[in-house]
Amino acid sequence: MLETTTRIESELDVCAYLQDLKYALEHGATLTFQEDRQVDQRRNQRYTNRFTVADLFPDESPVTALKRELQKLTIEEYMQTVKDLRFPKRSEMREFEKVYEGKGDVYIKVRVELLSAYGNHTTFVMSFHYATIPFTPEMFPYRKH
Repeated sequence: MLETTTRIESELDVCAYLQDLKYALEHGATLTFQEDRQVDQRRNQRYTNRFTVADLFPDESPVTALKRELQKLTIEEYMQTVKDLRFPKRSEMREFEKVYEGKGDVYIKVRVELLSAYGNHTTFVMSFHYATIPFTPEMFPYRKH
């Protein structure tokens, strides 16, 4: 089991994170997408990263589709920030929810690392799958209800 701690960042910090994410993706960041995860072996196929991306973007490469979709994230879709205790030196991950009309809610967990002004930025997408539990308004600290 992945050990984590969670917190809600300030609105300003989330906005800064989204700017960093967009900057990294617009400036050649390497995007790593965990298409197959161990947890998926015990999960209904509909709730796996591989199925969700193929279902939503059947005619695109996963990396192309995810780069575009991550650039569209907004503060209203932010849920929380997660510290990965297994890799404490890595940057924190952020959790978001995106609604795809006619398809469903998608849970997104992403980490972006800006290495330097000239470095190779990286974006790691751990989760991009249909939500396994219903989202409630209370889960979104900056959503206008």
